[in-house]
Amino acid sequence: MTALLAGGARRAVPTRRATKGQTRGDRTRQLIIDETIRCVREEGFAAVSASHIAERAGVTWGVIQYHFGDREGVLVAVVDYGYDSLREAIEAVEVPSGSPRDRVDAVVHSGWRAFSNPASLAAFEILVATRAEREPWFETHLADLADQLTRLGRALDPVGRGRQRQTIGNLLWATLRGLALAQMVVSEPMDFSYELRALVDLLTLYLDSRE
Repeated sequence: MTALLAGGARRAVPTRRATKGQTRGDRTRQLIIDETIRCVREEGFAAVSASHIAERAGVTWGVIQYHFGDREGVLVAVVDYGYDSLREAIEAVEVPSGSPRDRVDAVVHSGWRAFSNPASLAAFEILVATRAEREPWFETHLADLADQLTRLGRALDPVGRGRQRQTIGNLLWATLRGLALAQMVVSEPMDFSYELRALVDLLTLYLDSRE
């Protein structure tokens, strides 16, 4: 797997109105990505072979080659799709006005919905499985997510300074990603309501001490 994750997103920006053929091609591409995500979540990374992806998606290997080049291209596309979905979900989190607990509760539960999304979980599993062969470009994903979580930290702690706000973002990242890792190893949804409540309590206590 020498070429795995060797470059960024393999998406082309359309320069003209899509034709019926292009629309059908986009649907086929998304079908392959979606089926790869389901395969990773249901069967684990080891099951993601070229032939199995094609079989599950109901296409030929030639179709996958046309859209992605090879198996590694499919995995790159899944990682990009998963992290695009995660970033967009985090960007969309709105911190409500009200008490510190109201603000924290909204952020924690919105963040968990983003981190526990099947696309995000599949991308995370691929990255864990291929960490020895991953190229440095993925660091841009991590830096972007860190910026978004720091933004949430600023919104939660308006009176704090840089390091204090960053601490909140780091705690959100570590806790939610840790829960996602626990979810990643089982196929059935896990109940993390107590853990999320404890995170809300912890961050609320911290913010109360700041204010």
